[in-house]
Amino acid sequence: MKEVNKEVLKDAANRLLFDMKDEEYDTLLNEFGAIQHQLNLIGNIKGVDEVSPMTFPFDVTITYLREDEPETPLSQKDVLKNAHDVKDGQIKLPKVVG
Repeated sequence: MKEVNKEVLKDAANRLLFDMKDEEYDTLLNEFGAIQHQLNLIGNIKGVDEVSPMTFPFDVTITYLREDEPETPLSQKDVLKNAHDVKDGQIKLPKVVG
């Protein structure tokens, strides 16, 4: 695993287009140390590699999602008659980014 140091954190922040104060990098570096220590403790548990990962913490037998009924989609004409502004067979939206 690549060693996490202040330079690695600064490079990652630069790639994500933000910067922090030096004391914030120190705090983040300390937090990485704590997380790395906890991961090492978990990695040292006997038989942890043989366990399959959980996708949900409970055994789910009931689904609360509705069953969708197959429907015929609306025609373009029906959809566009509900639109406020239409241009060339498409819904025209206001400009969001200036």
